[in-house]
Amino acid sequence: FARMFVQVCLYFYCKCLWRCLKFVVRKLTGQCELQRICYNTKPGAARTMKIEASLKGSKSKRLQTSINVHPDAIEKTIDDIMELKRINPDINPQLGVSLQACLLQIVGYRNLIAEVEKLRREPYDSENPQHEEMLLKLWKCLKPNSPLKARISKQWCEIGFQGDDPKTDFRGMGLLGLYNLVYFAERDTEIAQQVLTDSLHPKYREVTKKELSQLSKAEWEKKKFDKAIGYSFAIVGINITDLAYNLLVSGALKTHFYNVAPEAPTLTHFQQTFCYLMHEFHKFWIDEDPLDIMEFNRVREKFYKRVLRQLQNPEMALCPHFAASESLINM
Repeated sequence: FARMFVQVCLYFYCKCLWRCLKFVVRKLTGQCELQRICYNTKPGAARTMKIEASLKGSKSKRLQTSINVHPDAIEKTIDDIMELKRINPDINPQLGVSLQACLLQIVGYRNLIAEVEKLRREPYDSENPQHEEMLLKLWKCLKPNSPLKARISKQWCEIGFQGDDPKTDFRGMGLLGLYNLVYFAERDTEIAQQVLTDSLHPKYREVTKKELSQLSKAEWEKKKFDKAIGYSFAIVGINITDLAYNLLVSGALKTHFYNVAPEAPTLTHFQQTFCYLMHEFHKFWIDEDPLDIMEFNRVREKFYKRVLRQLQNPEMALCPHFAASESLINM
């Protein structure tokens, strides 16, 4: 109880002290916190995340709710903020532009989570012609020279599904898993096909003397081919979709999206990020050189932690080569 009491007192003390400090700084500089952030922080994640924290921590309800407005109401919201902060827009025209860019990113990120969640919750329906069309497109992109003999076929295992009918593998991520796989196969076809080819071919591994002494001849013959690149491409793609989804809803991807999307991040940005993660995981898997597929969860968790560490850097852009980042302007 005493520890909890001290923590509560410390919280309120720091909160009051912080507000007093902000008041003093405003009197000394003649600028509110939003102005100082926009004028002293370069555009991108560093600026947008500071603006977001400032608005969330404001004592004004109008400022707190400004990060939850509809995109069409952002211009009106900017006017309200300028009025509330007693900032003359004619004297500070760049402030409005900067705030608008930040709010578009903040509101867009929230809307992206809702869009991704909707796809994740929508189950694959084999009676839906659009769903079936997407599934067949995935096959054609990955295996253009191998016609699918039947809709229900063991051929699906060739691209990493578990059984004769892929619809059962989409249960965890719903349509989101299919959307991502199709995007990867269609937009980064060469890379996707190469990753698929690698995943189908286990590589020979050298067995150390220590390992050899611990294995029977039969076990060694099996193990020397088990330390594989090999994994189920489609299943891993759905798993990496889950990884990307967790990064998104936890807020970890804010750093990346605020750096690559000059305005609101979209589903396309999310799918581009999935392509990057899929490619990077494939390289990470090879570098880790696991004993067998049973180590997948360990490798995935290690990869996830590495991506999280990268995203802690406010200047981080996971895939800066995408076109979206090239249009980032100094707002």
